Amino acid sequence: MRALRVAEPWGIDQVQVVEAADPSPGPGEVLVRMRAVSLNYRDLLMIQGMYGRAGPTSGSITPFSDGCGIVEAVGEGVTRFRPGDRVATMFFQGWISGPPTLEKALTALGHPIPGAGRELATFSEQGLSKVPEFLTDQEVATLPCAALTAWRALFEDGDLRPGDTVVLQGTGGVSIFGLQFAHAAGYRTLITSSSNAKLERARGMGADHLVNYRDTPDWAKPVREVTGGRGADFIMEVGGGGTIEQSMRAVRIGGHISIIGVVAGAGSGFNPAALIGNAAKLQGVFVGSRDMFEAMCRAIELHGIRPVVDKVFPFTEAQAAFRAMQAGEHFGKIVLEF
Repeated sequence: MRALRVAEPWGIDQVQVVEAADPSPGPGEVLVRMRAVSLNYRDLLMIQGMYGRAGPTSGSITPFSDGCGIVEAVGEGVTRFRPGDRVATMFFQGWISGPPTLEKALTALGHPIPGAGRELATFSEQGLSKVPEFLTDQEVATLPCAALTAWRALFEDGDLRPGDTVVLQGTGGVSIFGLQFAHAAGYRTLITSSSNAKLERARGMGADHLVNYRDTPDWAKPVREVTGGRGADFIMEVGGGGTIEQSMRAVRIGGHISIIGVVAGAGSGFNPAALIGNAAKLQGVFVGSRDMFEAMCRAIELHGIRPVVDKVFPFTEAQAAFRAMQAGEHFGKIVLEF
């Protein structure tokens, strides 16, 4: 089989297609023929040697946590799947239910566990889930990280009601899933972007208010304006240090800011007095459990939500896909197809 590998000195140019032995499933394992994987910002950091809860990235890795495939064979004792089932890989192979723990967090695909970027892969039967039949393989591949992160932030951690105001930063995978889920739940949505064309696409998906943060860098002001001065109930914070100051100005007293990513860079120092002053909640979010994933899939099926797949590359062109992500060319998700 063929697999994607990357090693030191790291970087997009080091992502290579290599030949590897076909795996076979052991007890409790499932052999999956991968059909598609999707890119996350984490993957871009990982192939640059800049990511790794389990310590500094070393040696070589098989990237990608998010994939869709077909079960080819099952090992002894497997009861959850049989050959022919279509499945998604779980980001955390060992987080089935309950709250997060360090032990669960150390079971992430891509690092430290070899990822889904290979034609054939074995996984624990506990680290896979069946998926809605109406979705394409490409769409399924977008669900394990970006969709589940947005779902958990909104419905597991956020305390929201229909009519509440949700702010979504940018038009990458997590934010677009957040827009789709928030719209389905009856929340008022405001989305930011530096591109008017992307904002118009978001409007077509149900966004209630649009802000171009390049034209309006102080985007907390329009958030306050559309909420009558009250502020947003919930902010999906993907920028990190580069945007957290605006989020603190935009959130209402007692509101919730979900820290999803750090794509805007370091930015200025964060003053915790602002957090005290409005009694807001600031919470880090890293994906979720298999139970959360399956609850999300039931909602996706009920509402007929279709993930936004913006660009598709053959898996042999992974370098081009990463360059497209690095350039911020995408709206929604980038997918590699096997």
